[in-house]
Amino acid sequence: MPHAVVVLADGFEEIEAVTVVDLLRRAEIRVTVLGLDGMEVRGAHDMWVRADQMFRGFSEPFDALVLPGGGPGTKKLAASNEVLELVTRTHEEGKLCAAICAAPTVLAKAGILKGKKAVCYPGCEDKLTDATVSEDAVVVDGNIITSRAAGTAIPFSLELISALVGEEVEENVRSSILY
Repeated sequence: MPHAVVVLADGFEEIEAVTVVDLLRRAEIRVTVLGLDGMEVRGAHDMWVRADQMFRGFSEPFDALVLPGGGPGTKKLAASNEVLELVTRTHEEGKLCAAICAAPTVLAKAGILKGKKAVCYPGCEDKLTDATVSEDAVVVDGNIITSRAAGTAIPFSLELISALVGEEVEENVRSSILY
């Protein structure tokens, strides 16, 4: 069973985090939610989520790293050298690196978008240095998946499912949620 890690920092965008966790788990993908600064993480719209584990000290193998957006949460992710190191290491190991909304800027700061096609929340494009910026809802370029915003959380999640367990499982989840 593939294992995805979702890193949350205070100020994360709730739809982007909860949709990813929910749909990946429906696809029987193991998901571990990591709290950057605590086990209780507050979303941008005052929804609290309890992480499965703390980010610091997490050392289990995984297949995908997912970063939800949300302006304040993204800034905290980008300010963490440990998060940037994890992004770089995940990419170098050929594992899936995924980010939505403002969070693709974290991938850019880690230096993994050079020569890649990517997308982000409108207004953040100038931070996608060295990337070819798209306006598509979801962009896949090698082992990197990026998406635009809360409104694209479902297609983003379905693309993650397809990449991790295949199109048949993705189609089953898509059908089950009537998408």
